[in-house]
Amino acid sequence: MSGAGGFARTPKPPYYAVIFTSHLSEADAGYAAMGETMFALALAQPCCLGAETARGDDRLGITVSYWADEASILAWKAEAQHVAAQKHGIARWYDHYELRVARVERAYSGPEGRDLG
Repeated sequence: MSGAGGFARTPKPPYYAVIFTSHLSEADAGYAAMGETMFALALAQPCCLGAETARGDDRLGITVSYWADEASILAWKAEAQHVAAQKHGIARWYDHYELRVARVERAYSGPEGRDLG
């Protein structure tokens, strides 16, 4: 699911991306462990195609998970352990978050093999 350097290996489009951007509060005890658990649980879902995550020293983090279809995204949103983590995150860990869902129409990687002409 995750490739070298933390890159997800996704199939040819189309597929969907769920982009979760968050800013952690100072009271983040337990967040790292829960984040690792949720990351692994997401990757274990039948139609999860992969995920990538990063968090900076400024407490801003971005996780992008890739899904085969919208039904799979809704199933993940409703997964019991994920629902509990969402509630805990809202109550304790996040100063603010944004969640976006997008359909991926094109994808490429590089720089090897990339024609910029």
